[in-house]
Amino acid sequence: MRPARVVSLVPSLTEAVALSAPGSLAGATDWCAHPAGLDVVRVGGTKNPRTDRIVGLAPDLVIANEEENRGSDLAALRAAGLDVLVTEVRTLPQAFRELDRVLTACGVRARPRWLDEAEAAWAAPPAPAERRTAVVPVWRRPWMVLGRDTFAGDLLSRLGVDHLYANHPERYPRIPLDALRAADADLVVLPDEPYRFTADDGPEAFPGVPCALVDGRRLTWYGPSLAEAPAVLGRALRAALR
Repeated sequence: MRPARVVSLVPSLTEAVALSAPGSLAGATDWCAHPAGLDVVRVGGTKNPRTDRIVGLAPDLVIANEEENRGSDLAALRAAGLDVLVTEVRTLPQAFRELDRVLTACGVRARPRWLDEAEAAWAAPPAPAERRTAVVPVWRRPWMVLGRDTFAGDLLSRLGVDHLYANHPERYPRIPLDALRAADADLVVLPDEPYRFTADDGPEAFPGVPCALVDGRRLTWYGPSLAEAPAVLGRALRAALR
């Protein structure tokens, strides 16, 4: 029985499938940068995939995500006769369930070690002695922050950091910088994706407030990076609060 031919439209799922079902990936987006050296057909971006190219690859399965991919593109793939599996990931437990579902659909029979390691790492993640509040920008020009029901927000909560817009009606609200500064957060968390915040681009907007520059892949990806995420994120948060 030949392995399933899979096209992934989600970078974190691309990494998970590539490591757990070697040889099954026929295509991936231009943004699928892990694992390093991945040699598959590129099918465009997550928001603007080349549906004609995907159809031409004749995959058995296309894996997607309700947040990262557009419904119109997924509908076009289904209309062309392709099987499309759409994930929804807004919490860590949901991520583990969806990863199991994706890997099973891709024909993975034995649960990969990295998935067990990730669950073990998050069973007792490092946390500060007291809970802290944070603003978590994900974009600037305009400023956008984590709002309700986000995977990244759930991870931070498990690390002892409560972001201040968790109850906002929008998932990624646009908030004026003056309002962010007036929020009186203990901390500003600045990931390097989707916007690439750096030591020279981001912290200067929040004078007097500790800023944690964190690995965006460890904060927003659900896949093999989850195994190291609590330790890596925890160190960055603790360093900013010293």
